Amino acid sequence: METVRKIAIPLSAIVIFFIFWEWLVWVNQWPNYKMASPSDLWPAFWKFKGLFLSYGWDTLWRTVAGLLIAIIVGTGFGMVMGLSRFMREALYPLLVGFNAIPKATLVPVIALMFVGADDMNTVMMAFLISFFPIAVSVSIGLSTLEPEYRDILKSLGASRFTIFVKIALPKTLPEFFGALKVAVTLAFIGTNLVEIIEPHGKGLGFLFDSGKISADYPLMFAVLIALAFLGILLYYIVVMLEKIFAGWAERAET
Repeated sequence: METVRKIAIPLSAIVIFFIFWEWLVWVNQWPNYKMASPSDLWPAFWKFKGLFLSYGWDTLWRTVAGLLIAIIVGTGFGMVMGLSRFMREALYPLLVGFNAIPKATLVPVIALMFVGADDMNTVMMAFLISFFPIAVSVSIGLSTLEPEYRDILKSLGASRFTIFVKIALPKTLPEFFGALKVAVTLAFIGTNLVEIIEPHGKGLGFLFDSGKISADYPLMFAVLIALAFLGILLYYIVVMLEKIFAGWAERAET
């Protein structure tokens, strides 16, 4: 029953959203070149179904690749900053300053650095835009470790590695997965920035740009829905992993 409820509630919310969207377009009598309605989207999906499958896969795998690199690098930076106050004070300003730079301005820079390596450009942007929250969350989780736990294990002869594995790592997992949920959506933003600003014939961002050039507004909105679907898919994969590895941190509902 609980599983049915968890599936039914989000699906109901999505259906209500589409009904409201359709009603809003109908009431205002907006033409599809101003605001496409949900009923305009299915023909666009069907007409370009092959491109949606092909380009959707291109966007998905490059986003996941960038996210995986962000997890590795972000976790490494977070561990260094969380375990060393000196490194935390040294690296935080650099990370904050870099994160404040509009990522759209980095697209041509990355394109020049990796000329012709279109996949590398896209993966790199997905990584750059998503690793910051992961690094910060891991750093905070490690730096706020209660010293009492550390002292008790030290008094029992535990090594620094044992303390990290038994206490620090599990404590960091809830913050890590919370940041990973944010990083999933950010990674998609990075991927599509490159696909739209520096189109190279691949990805849903390129398909969106093609719709814009040809004034095919239903296609543009269909691409947005496809991106939302992929984002939701990855988000719930993260939720599933969180329940497996950090389910103990979830509060029971009363």
